Amino acid sequence: MNYILFDGPYRDNLLPLTYTKPVADLRIGILTIREKWEKHLGSTTTTVTEDYLSEKFPMVEMDENVMINASVLPTSGLVKRIIELHPQEAIYQDGELIAFWAKGEEEMDLDSYKNIEFDEDIILIKHNWDLFTNNGKALEDDFDLITADRVSAPIPDTVHCMNKDRIFLEENVEIEIAVLNASKGAIYIGQNAEVQEGALIRGPFAMGEHSVVKMGAKVYGPTTLGPKSKIGGEVNNAILSGYCSKGHDGYLGNSVIGEWCNLGADTNNSNLKNNYADVKIWEYSANRFVNSGLQFCGLIMGDHSKCGINTMFNTGTIIGFSANIFGSNFPRNFIPSFSWGGAAGFKTYTLDKAFETIDLVMNRKNEVFTETDKKIFEHIFEISEKYRAR
Repeated sequence: MNYILFDGPYRDNLLPLTYTKPVADLRIGILTIREKWEKHLGSTTTTVTEDYLSEKFPMVEMDENVMINASVLPTSGLVKRIIELHPQEAIYQDGELIAFWAKGEEEMDLDSYKNIEFDEDIILIKHNWDLFTNNGKALEDDFDLITADRVSAPIPDTVHCMNKDRIFLEENVEIEIAVLNASKGAIYIGQNAEVQEGALIRGPFAMGEHSVVKMGAKVYGPTTLGPKSKIGGEVNNAILSGYCSKGHDGYLGNSVIGEWCNLGADTNNSNLKNNYADVKIWEYSANRFVNSGLQFCGLIMGDHSKCGINTMFNTGTIIGFSANIFGSNFPRNFIPSFSWGGAAGFKTYTLDKAFETIDLVMNRKNEVFTETDKKIFEHIFEISEKYRAR
């Protein structure tokens, strides 16, 4: 069977993180949503996404297909039910479309389909903050999926461990004189990762391949460090999606950081309002600030955005794609894509300057800034202009 992940109705809620990728390629837990589905299904997937992303993320359609809502995280029970789907059948939960059978280019009328209600618990990602609030459950599920019937690489004697059965090291991990406390959740360390001396890590926690936890870092779960990323200082319930750097002291909490981001030394974000009220946060689909319903909500930063040393972010700050923030005092809590500046004001971060930086940053991690990427980023520049004009 051919499986296709579609963006679904919440794609715009998940901006700016989905400016550069389908919903399926968001990271939560250890894996991206796509990687979870592919491991469960034992099959590759393609995606239905925005037209401007389709060259990089093309859909492959065959005569018989199963379409799956990429906002839904897989479970064993759900995967079993999806594999059993027949023509003219669709799976729903509380009115949310989860999956349906589709035949090639044939016109579909879902109203005529047999509706199958799935009543087991699932995680549905509707908003940016759903990523960090559900990260603990997703991380534990990924840990069980990845490590089933496998044995961890040896943990050096200099590492102090608690609940060692829930700690898993892949090959070629470099770790000495650190504390790994898995009593509150699993700890997964990917291939060629490094945990430097004095690091204190409390699970649930995952770090991807070639990532680094710096000396003396204090990491509270549930936290995810994506591939080729680096953290230092204090981190609590955060997702750093990949190719990011928070290499110095400073606090990051209840946050999601996109790919290719850099947080300067002593960057701090607030995750709790002084009056303990619910945090309001900008949502692109509503074109306004909405109530997250959360008391703890920190920073959402789009891909390729960066901030200078001593930057302070207010509770519930949204930063778009390829913004560059610096200066004293708190900048506003919605910063559009391609913005350059800080609390004193912003100007447009021009494409030529942004591309120059992106190329340098990607080269440092032996990745290529392609012409396809440039086309995507040019489109983001155009569609985000209306927010810079405010």
